[in-house]
Amino acid sequence: MKSWSKNWKSSKRRSKQRKYHLNAPKHVKAKFLGTNLSKELRKKYNRRNVKLRVGDKVKVTRGEFKLKVGKVKKIDIQKSKVEIDGVERKNIRGTKYNAKIDPSKIMILELNLEDKKRIKGVSKK
Repeated sequence: MKSWSKNWKSSKRRSKQRKYHLNAPKHVKAKFLGTNLSKELRKKYNRRNVKLRVGDKVKVTRGEFKLKVGKVKKIDIQKSKVEIDGVERKNIRGTKYNAKIDPSKIMILELNLEDKKRIKGVSKK
């Protein structure tokens, strides 16, 4: 049985949806990192969401770290998780480490526009 197919449409079964996400290749998993834009950026770029990049200023909208603001420090495409400056947890020993957050719980406040290709991609639509 195939583990992943690009022709797969959708299923109501959560197990099949989970299988699709977990077994997807990296170039497809990168597309799962799309994140909502703030209202100001939506009006400016006429888009609802954009792929996350390191250096974007974001705000956590749900969960334990709700309303925390920081810059994206690291993106793990394989696990579909994001690390943000200022969003930390404590270890049992007391040392702090960056918490990994799901991109669906994040809203972009400010884009990192150092890359010229990204500027074209965002203002495209």
